[in-house]
Amino acid sequence: MGVQEQSPFDVDALRDDFPILERKVGGDVTVPGEGPGDETPLVYLDNGATTQKPNQVIDAIADYYREYNANVHRGIHQLSQEASVAYEEAHDRVAEFIGAEGREEIVFTKNTTEAMNLVAYAWGLEELGPGDSVVLTQMEHHSALVTWQQIGKRTGADVRFIEVEEDGTLDMDHAADCIDDSTKMVSVVHVSNTLGTINPVSELAEMAHEHDAYLFADGAQSVPTRPVDVGELGVDFLAFSGHKMCGPTGIGVLYGRESLLDSMQPYLYGGDMIRRVSFEDATWEDLPWKFEAGTPNIAQGIGLAAAIDYLEGIGMENVQAHEDRLAEYAYDRLTEFDDVTIYGPPGDERGGLVAFNLDGVHAHDLSSILNDFGVAVRAGDHCTQPLHDELGANSSARASFYVYNTTEEIDALVEAVDEARQLFA
Repeated sequence: MGVQEQSPFDVDALRDDFPILERKVGGDVTVPGEGPGDETPLVYLDNGATTQKPNQVIDAIADYYREYNANVHRGIHQLSQEASVAYEEAHDRVAEFIGAEGREEIVFTKNTTEAMNLVAYAWGLEELGPGDSVVLTQMEHHSALVTWQQIGKRTGADVRFIEVEEDGTLDMDHAADCIDDSTKMVSVVHVSNTLGTINPVSELAEMAHEHDAYLFADGAQSVPTRPVDVGELGVDFLAFSGHKMCGPTGIGVLYGRESLLDSMQPYLYGGDMIRRVSFEDATWEDLPWKFEAGTPNIAQGIGLAAAIDYLEGIGMENVQAHEDRLAEYAYDRLTEFDDVTIYGPPGDERGGLVAFNLDGVHAHDLSSILNDFGVAVRAGDHCTQPLHDELGANSSARASFYVYNTTEEIDALVEAVDEARQLFA
């Protein structure tokens, strides 16, 4: 039985919820003897960058703007009350989704990057100094790597990197060497957006806690694709973005243990995050609002809650099972070509993405050719430039999958890659 037949839900029925999947693209391919070809159905395999949105999420956002558009926490009129309740309940929904204790541990940001910067500036600048260390991995996204790198420069703290093995997994012996009594923070990506590696976050959290350090998990590629419980993982901070999980752009989440968030000073100042202001001083609102200065992304927060409802309707265990099968299928199909290099662990040991290169073809050129066949993938360094340097590649093409993708679409990807092989032969 094939991967598609084993899917734990009806993918074809689910695809009807996503209006953009009805699009046709391309039409630039020249058919020998016939001229330009026809447009082809969109094969969207760039979900690691952003996912498409179902009608249920689009409608939730539109309903807010149509029915109760108002600012939150700033009015006692009915529309403001309705908007405030919906926005606050969105925090509750996120907390439930990731196993947090309550809304006090859920700060809405613009994205994962802002969540990283919030902790780095609000905690890092206050707590780090010469003699301290922050430990990352060589596979970190720039949002973590550059942020802690720059905080290290400002504070004098040392920034260390756990090495990656040839198979794309972390060198845990090296991790044990890097994490020591000088370590104050370990920041690790849960699922690599380039290698697809699923990192042992719980084990790293235990290492960190043994040295009285904290663990910050980058959940941008994990929270949308698999069950994530912050208590079970043992993390102190977790960040992820709504747009990678069927939600809108402009909304991200920072989870932090309440005691830690309570001890941190605000990162931004302004309206809605203050309790009392005088000309001489100010005091802060309760969590999480003290970290949400100014008018927040209200519609986006409501849309994120709708996205969580949608995914939980599928079941996160089912989302993971579907992604795992697609990743394994894509890995197996692409390894049929002896001139294709795939980065990261084997197909049955990775998250739902495959980054690869075709010998003699730049990833940008390959992506352009795939686009001619209606296949959308990402090409570049995927905001992991130092990792690509370690891999000896200046870029790669990445196909990343989500709940609405099928094995037939992966077949279309493989056929387009084969066309590129013949074109550059």
